[in-house]
Amino acid sequence: MALASGEDSPGGFHMSAAERAVADVRAQVSAEEWATRVDLAACYRLIAHFGWDDLVFTHISARVPGTHDFLINPYGLMFEEVTASNLVRVDLAGNKTLPSPYEINPAGYTIHSAIHEVREDAGCVLHLHTMAGIAVSAQRKGLLPISQQSTFILLSLSYHDYEGIALNQEEKGRLQADLGNTRHMILRNHGLLTVGRTISDAFMTMYSLQRSCEIQIMAQAGGEPLLAIPESVLATVPEYVKQVTRGAGTGLVWPALLRKMDRIDPGYRE
Repeated sequence: MALASGEDSPGGFHMSAAERAVADVRAQVSAEEWATRVDLAACYRLIAHFGWDDLVFTHISARVPGTHDFLINPYGLMFEEVTASNLVRVDLAGNKTLPSPYEINPAGYTIHSAIHEVREDAGCVLHLHTMAGIAVSAQRKGLLPISQQSTFILLSLSYHDYEGIALNQEEKGRLQADLGNTRHMILRNHGLLTVGRTISDAFMTMYSLQRSCEIQIMAQAGGEPLLAIPESVLATVPEYVKQVTRGAGTGLVWPALLRKMDRIDPGYRE
């Protein structure tokens, strides 16, 4: 039940105007949207847990089921502060389609609206500025086929050249063209991006992409010549993935990750 203006929360803390405004969001949305909000908030908390956040400056979006609207983080909140209720719902033009006291990152709007506009399969778009990701993005040859993790990524990887902070709406067309139908993108001199049919897809593919970058930087730091995985082995990866996940894909791991969040940081569900 939503609290009246100025009323204390059940825990005894005085609710701010922003907290009161989002307190009854669950009552305003469908069960499908609420489930998406919970998963997306968990994804933000997981990114913070793994240390992949960049203060308040990166973003993850998820399409609201049955619409072209998408949910994205409230600009100014740390990732560990994101909850199912305080996610902001906007349309492809950036207009809020559910009242919220929060604004969204304008660069985040440019990137996410560009992808949701042209990729019907983009249930979730995840963008990070990790140190390892940016380091690899600055390397001329990009991601190298030197680890098992990288073999998953190289099946569907694209690159987009740096054009400055993503505020220019004209960049959207070039971003869309460079992404094409790929699931992973390295934004040159900028960071990493993944596109998933579901939130779990986007998170798990980012997990592999981030690990691939970490491994590459560590291997290069060793100073020895690097051993590339043969093309003949790379060609076997799709069938290997199906066998390892028993056909469940990224859904095999996501429930375990949610259980982990419920143990250590359950506030995402609020």
